[in-house]
Amino acid sequence: MRSSNIEEIKINVFEVVGGRAAAATEDGNNLYLRICKALDKKIYVTLDFMNIELVTPTFLNTAIGQLYSSYSSNILKEYLKVKNMANEDLVLLKKVVERAKDYFKDPDSMEKTIKTVLDSEE
Repeated sequence: MRSSNIEEIKINVFEVVGGRAAAATEDGNNLYLRICKALDKKIYVTLDFMNIELVTPTFLNTAIGQLYSSYSSNILKEYLKVKNMANEDLVLLKKVVERAKDYFKDPDSMEKTIKTVLDSEE
């Protein structure tokens, strides 16, 4: 449990995206920047998905997936929390996080694999 002198912020995703759909890359990037600003100051972040009815992989990749390029899994696990997210969206988030971890662990290898797969489909 966090002590009371630790700084925390809650980000209302509904307010960030301006509606019930968390879909646009631009909105995801705005959320990503807000999260980074807090994490850089060692501020705990809770993302509140209350009133969000649609979440897309594109949004999650931009908002959360790219965090793994700058922060370790341990930091994100400790400092970033999600609440009020629908179960099916939590499943999607888990997939996005797993892919991001794999990708940012070895981006060059992942790029080669993607290129090989795409080339073999032609």
